[in-house]
Amino acid sequence: MMLLLLPLVLSAAWLDTASAAKLGVVRTEFGLVEGKNHRMGLFRSVDVFKGIPFADKPGMFEKPKPHPGWDGVMKATKHRDRCLQVTLLQTNTHGSEDCLYLNIFVPQGRKLSTNLAVMVYLFGGAFLLGASNDLAILGDSLYDGKEMADRGGVIVVTVNYRVGTLGFLSSGDQRLPGNYGLWDQHAAISWVHRNIAAFGGHPDNITVFGQSAGAASVSYQTLSPYNKGLFRRAISQCGVALSPWAMQRNPMNLLKKLARKVGCWRIDEDEMLTCLKMSDPVGLTMAGKIDVLLLLGKGVVMDLLELSPVVDGDFIPEEPSRLFHNAAQFDYMAGVNSMDGHIFAGVDVPSINIRNDTSIEQVRNLLAGLTREKGTAAIDSAYGVYSAGWGSHPDQAVVKKTVADIETDFLFLVPTQIALQLHADNSSGANTYSYLFNMETRIPGFPKWVEAEHAEDLQYLFGKPFSTPLVYFPRHRDLAGYMIAYWTNFAKTGNPNNGGSDVPALWPPFTKHHHPYLTINHNIDRNSIGYDLRSSYVNYWTNTYSLLPTVKREE
Repeated sequence: MMLLLLPLVLSAAWLDTASAAKLGVVRTEFGLVEGKNHRMGLFRSVDVFKGIPFADKPGMFEKPKPHPGWDGVMKATKHRDRCLQVTLLQTNTHGSEDCLYLNIFVPQGRKLSTNLAVMVYLFGGAFLLGASNDLAILGDSLYDGKEMADRGGVIVVTVNYRVGTLGFLSSGDQRLPGNYGLWDQHAAISWVHRNIAAFGGHPDNITVFGQSAGAASVSYQTLSPYNKGLFRRAISQCGVALSPWAMQRNPMNLLKKLARKVGCWRIDEDEMLTCLKMSDPVGLTMAGKIDVLLLLGKGVVMDLLELSPVVDGDFIPEEPSRLFHNAAQFDYMAGVNSMDGHIFAGVDVPSINIRNDTSIEQVRNLLAGLTREKGTAAIDSAYGVYSAGWGSHPDQAVVKKTVADIETDFLFLVPTQIALQLHADNSSGANTYSYLFNMETRIPGFPKWVEAEHAEDLQYLFGKPFSTPLVYFPRHRDLAGYMIAYWTNFAKTGNPNNGGSDVPALWPPFTKHHHPYLTINHNIDRNSIGYDLRSSYVNYWTNTYSLLPTVKREE
């Protein structure tokens, strides 16, 4: 009997010694932390550290400040609270003011990893909601970094930052400058730069990436003069600082509106600001919620996305379009999903998702809402561009898709193409890459013409088809593998084609006079390279539309 058991004992012992290395206790500048090691395969694991503080509990409407540190070993095995914010349905609040924490995912092989490229992720959520561990899917956060870290051979870091009123309320001057959420992100990036070597990362090879408001945040971080030398590369997925929803144009007007809601409106602005600074943070947070009922067919969703960064003369010293010289040092990748605007178009023009016809009047009303700063002339010119191929009796599917295309172009695609061009124009040797993600939607119930919805790229990038294989097909795992390879190659080398992971097609760089882009789906090959993405529409918005005279906007 003992002879029969011996192979089992030896096998168990071999498997134990064959497991990957693990970090154990790590010393950070504020104290010791210990995470948890997760086995990913033979000789492969990922060390996961959850809830490491990168700053102290922030004061209301104050920049983040250093953490005082702790004694002993902090068990970094649980996510900490998200920053205080409204719930998804805008009916309540959740989260905490003590929220400046990050999570780290470190891949390990037989030996402890050293000098790995680092990818710092900034979540999206309209600058209003979200968290570093948001949207749990079958037990794991959507932003769980284990698969990307393991398959791409990079350290993944996910970061909390303040959102909503506490993150972005501003008076438009130095009394209440705003951009507190951007300062939080900067503090997290700085912490990673100073501490990541202890986790096996290379402090001079950091990539900041994000989606939607997180993508616009990434763009802002590249444009701010405060980040020189802190990171090397950046990826914006479906949003840039130039996006029309990514900047407050009248911060004092919004501040007065919120002040009324919390009983702080005063004729004297200084008294009003003093009252706001003494207000209950939960009440202030609720005051910043979105009231979708205000639309009632009279406006567009974009008008409700009010809380966002501002030109503060400090972190963002002037208009973002004039700051791209600060981004010249960063390799930059940016792109959009082919139906990024569909979710917003479905609110603005509900008929596009049902059997009811979408009328020409509805299309023109949408354009009126988007372009009202330019007056009625813009409605006619934009309608002419988007209806040019319709013919006298346009198919309803064509009309409905055009509505989604209008919002995608205006809110996401055109600003991204402008940002890519400005980056290429200002680049001092850094690379620029453009992409279009157009994998068919996995959301049931939408019309057949709907492709990649806003945020649908994230499930693939974070490897959900691998971690939850039963709800995906092989084509989804192909796509996830491609995206992880391109993204992590870029993080390692500044070139998505090179970095140790095989890719299905060579992705050429976007340059000053040459504008290729990669179409990303599960069938990537050399035919996936296109040129001058939607150039006629980009040219319309950047040239014809922008030259129309601006009319005074009614408040």
